[in-house]
Amino acid sequence: MKRLVLGVQYDGSYWQGWQTQPSGKTVQDQLEKALSAFAQTAIVTACAGRTDAGVHALEQVVHFDTELDRSMYSWVNGVNAFLPDSISVQWATEIPFVDPDAHDNFHARFSAYARTYHYVLYNNPVRSALLSQRAGWVFRSLDLGRMQTALPYLIGEHDFTVFRAAACQAKSPIKHMYDVQIKRQGSMFIFSLRANAFLHHMVRNIVGALIFVGTGKRDPRWIEELIASRDRSLSAPTFMPDGLYLARIDYDQKWNLPQRKIQADFHFSPFV
Repeated sequence: MKRLVLGVQYDGSYWQGWQTQPSGKTVQDQLEKALSAFAQTAIVTACAGRTDAGVHALEQVVHFDTELDRSMYSWVNGVNAFLPDSISVQWATEIPFVDPDAHDNFHARFSAYARTYHYVLYNNPVRSALLSQRAGWVFRSLDLGRMQTALPYLIGEHDFTVFRAAACQAKSPIKHMYDVQIKRQGSMFIFSLRANAFLHHMVRNIVGALIFVGTGKRDPRWIEELIASRDRSLSAPTFMPDGLYLARIDYDQKWNLPQRKIQADFHFSPFV
């Protein structure tokens, strides 16, 4: 038995999120269908983090077990031949496998110690047809300085209940935010958030609150007050999923995964 790990990229605008559904219109359903067709046997996957409908992934990490003996090249290109254009396996690697019940096996979700998301936001009085489902949009002018002033209140270990969706299934709302940055590239604002884990809708809810600060609706210190309140009703509405990208999952170097190199900056280069 082998435990294989894949790096998967996808455009979430075509799919009803990651997790399998009866409709079959999810990334997991499409990936497992392609893997099973390639392997000619049923394959079930586990991922690092489930994404919602409309959310994209630069590098989702997935693992599964198989007895099939194929080269890593074949696992990439062979499986991609069965996938739609909006989903692509970027790399594959084999991890030493002890036994199904061993606690020291690699697991795409439980072996991860940090996740990074990017949110791409287009700030312009008129919406862009070319950025539809690729970036969020705000027509009111945003003040980068005001939003950056609010970021330190998000750093550290906090109870993030105020940014948690009602349907969130996480056991605890306490998460550790390692880093939050906002950078501007012309009309684009890039929000980058790195934490040990995220609650359901947490990134979109934080971005929505920061937009309230950026447009002048709220003072930067409001973010601190929100977190202390633990009251979701006091915050901004959940922002659109269009510009959200799962960018990076961090693992111990001992697993030697062939992941994309961590970029010092995320450059989004649309036709604007």
